[in-house]
Amino acid sequence: MKIETERLILREFTVDDFDALYEILSDPETMQHYPAPFDREKTMGWITWNLDNYKTYGFGLWAVTLKNTGEFIGDCGITIQNIDGELLPEIGYHINKKFWRQGFAKEAARACRDWAFENTDYDKIYSYMKYTNIGSYSTAMANGMKKVKEYPDPKNEISYAYAISRTEWEKEKGQERSQDDKE
Repeated sequence: MKIETERLILREFTVDDFDALYEILSDPETMQHYPAPFDREKTMGWITWNLDNYKTYGFGLWAVTLKNTGEFIGDCGITIQNIDGELLPEIGYHINKKFWRQGFAKEAARACRDWAFENTDYDKIYSYMKYTNIGSYSTAMANGMKKVKEYPDPKNEISYAYAISRTEWEKEKGQERSQDDKE
C-alpha cells in the first residue's frame, strides 16, 4: 500500500521505522494530549498494532515520509477506535514537531480521508481528540469534518469527535473538481 500526495508518501510501517517513530512518540510536547509519552516498548507495540491492523482491516496508521527526501516525519491513517462506546473508523496522526505548522498533517489526513471513502464502504469517517488539542480539531475542520460529539472520556477527561459523511465528501470533491476546471 502506498498513497502519494503533492509532498508526501504514506506507506506501511516496518520495524526499521522504530527510531524515527520513537523520537516522535517519546516527545513530551508532541504527546501532551496523551496520558504520557511512549517508552520504547510502547512504541514497538504501536508498530506491531499497526502491522496487525493491516492484516485484519487492510489499513492502519501508515508511515508518513517526505516525497523529495524519503525522511520519516510521522504517522497518519485509519484505525478502528472506541468513540463514546462505538467502534468507528478514525483518522489519526502524529507529525514530528520539527514539521508542525507546514500543512503536513492536513495533507496526510486528507489523503487518508479520500483513501477511506474510495476503498471502504464506511459512510462516515471520524477523528477524535482530547478537548485541549486545538491542532487536531483544526486539522479535522480543514478536511471538511464537523464536530458531532463532545463526551466524557476517562483517557482525555473530555473528548471531541469530528466526522465527515460520504455525501459531504462527495460534495466537497465535486466542488474541488469544478474549481480545477475553472483554472
